[in-house]
Amino acid sequence: MQIDAILQKLHISSLNDMQNEVMDKFKEKENLILLSPTGSGKTLAFALALMKTLNKDVADVQSLILVPTRELALQIESVLKRVATGFKITCCYGGHDTKTERNNLKNPPAILIGTPGRIVYHLEGNHFDPTQIKTLVLDEFDKSLELGFQDQMSFIIDYLTNLETSILTSATAMKEIPDFTGISTATEVNFLSHIQSAPALTIKKIVAPIHKKLEALFQLLCKIGNQKVLIFCNHRDAVDHISELLQNRDIIHDVFHGGLEQSDRELALLKFRNNSNHILITTDLAARGLDIPEIDAIIHYQLPYREDDFTHRNGRTARMQAKGKVFIILKPDEDYPYVADDIAIEEIDGEYKLPENSDFATLYFSAGKKDKVNKIDLVGFLLNLEGIEKSDVGIIEVKDRESFVAVKRSLVSTILKHSNLGKIKGKKIRILRS
Repeated sequence: MQIDAILQKLHISSLNDMQNEVMDKFKEKENLILLSPTGSGKTLAFALALMKTLNKDVADVQSLILVPTRELALQIESVLKRVATGFKITCCYGGHDTKTERNNLKNPPAILIGTPGRIVYHLEGNHFDPTQIKTLVLDEFDKSLELGFQDQMSFIIDYLTNLETSILTSATAMKEIPDFTGISTATEVNFLSHIQSAPALTIKKIVAPIHKKLEALFQLLCKIGNQKVLIFCNHRDAVDHISELLQNRDIIHDVFHGGLEQSDRELALLKFRNNSNHILITTDLAARGLDIPEIDAIIHYQLPYREDDFTHRNGRTARMQAKGKVFIILKPDEDYPYVADDIAIEEIDGEYKLPENSDFATLYFSAGKKDKVNKIDLVGFLLNLEGIEKSDVGIIEVKDRESFVAVKRSLVSTILKHSNLGKIKGKKIRILRS
């Protein structure tokens, strides 16, 4: 395994201490428990460990990764496709087309990633052979228990009759590991209190009465300016209220919560990743397990009830030992045991300009990997249009049957005018504004 080449693909200069310890301690046919904070790089750690177990001569599923959320499944798939080159990887989750998944499983992947409910569905349908699975990863295991997936995980593990190795990851410590996991003995890598894994956070608070909270949030966003910001709420209606406020002021943003269709949630994250917007308003659904890089600030419009959830939210910024800012908006009578009384106050009584919208917007292309279309094809198509330069094209994500391309917002209309004039790989494509 060429780790240097893998790191180069991931744009990482070196493994961190936790990842190095996992690589040193992980042994085939031995269990591993990895405890490390949100944002510390657990996905890459277990992905590299998995590479030690894969055999290119085996034509069945060799490794199963169980995750609590669809978004986490897709994130792991993205990392593994850059780490486990040469091995087929399939991702299955609720909300995804079951026929597509069944077809993908006819030619078994080496690594299968899935949410518990969807993996149960495929097991009951005999869509893959579980008896050849040697390695199981229970990622974000504490979150899976919290969401009530214990029975489904137990059902799945009972099918893994030839399991040799289990890797369990968690962002919080657990008093004991449930018996259904089959993990009675394991090597432990614990970085929960490791100083180099702890986020380098600056936390400040704003105190505002209930009828002034939205105004305080808006003032804070204006003061922050054009930085990349995640706003956390406890409830969907709060997300919608903030969204309405920003929409009325023509501030481009997206929302992310469990009430949205899966495709809308994925698109919101995609546009946040590719810098088509700088503001994402969310519930705790985005608190962990998602790869949302380069966030400058977290705003807690509503604080969570538990300290663990506060920690996981803050793990979205200051990732991989970088620095991050956290802002807490409190009502005068609010008191949370985990919030120190001496946190500095952020003054927001100045005159601030509206935050500028991103220079980029996202376009949808009706072609993807299954059409043999790649990023180079999409860039080539755009550069053949009059007035489009390479610097006008941003981050590109290619899916199975569709692609999403960030382009300069000022050029969207120009590109859409030419949307019916060309083909990519001989396929006529549609281009739409996302």
